[in-house]
Amino acid sequence: MHARDVMTADVLTVTPATNVRTIAQSLLDRGISAVPVVDQQGHVMGIVSEGDLMRRAEAGTERHRSWWLDLLASPADKARDFAKSHGLTAKDVMTQPVVTVTEDTSLAEIATLLERHRIKRVPVVRDGAIVGIVSRANLLHGLVAKEAAPVTTPDDATIRQRIIDRVKEAGIDEGYINVVVAGGVVHLWGLLDSQVEKEAVRIAAETTPGVRALENNLGVLPAPVVRGSWE
Repeated sequence: MHARDVMTADVLTVTPATNVRTIAQSLLDRGISAVPVVDQQGHVMGIVSEGDLMRRAEAGTERHRSWWLDLLASPADKARDFAKSHGLTAKDVMTQPVVTVTEDTSLAEIATLLERHRIKRVPVVRDGAIVGIVSRANLLHGLVAKEAAPVTTPDDATIRQRIIDRVKEAGIDEGYINVVVAGGVVHLWGLLDSQVEKEAVRIAAETTPGVRALENNLGVLPAPVVRGSWE
């Protein structure tokens, strides 16, 4: 799935000159947590989020660093904090540059961007102009839609190989486990070094398409036992 499949197309935007009080009221009225700031051509210039409006002088919430943190703060950090606390317009308080995606960006890529940049949403642009926005909630909608899509049930041999491949993907040596699949029912046997590995194998099996049921007979080696000492 791609951004176009889950994005919110009706995006509230503001201009660089929009007053911060107006922005705050819009966030409350629409039940959203951020708005993109766009120029006259609809090109994204920045974004104003709840976080950008948290430290405001009017509310008495502006940042007051301890003396030693103040010594460590750079002039740029101090200037940025002052602008966030006292600025009157979107241009004064917006976060920039903005991470954007296109309509063809996959949901996997978007999820990676959200994690890497520690953000909650990304504007979707076409030829530089905003056409939508994808938030964490939109990604969940994509997950639900994907789960609801009909799938063709693979045969037992295919299920078994997919489980083994996923076990290897989890970094576990498949040589220590045995996977048996009969009529879509998976039987797991073997000994693993930790409970975490056991759970990872279980998840790998349970989430493989075509698995109807799971009989988990995996065990965990006692803590003092070192792999290879008894082989």
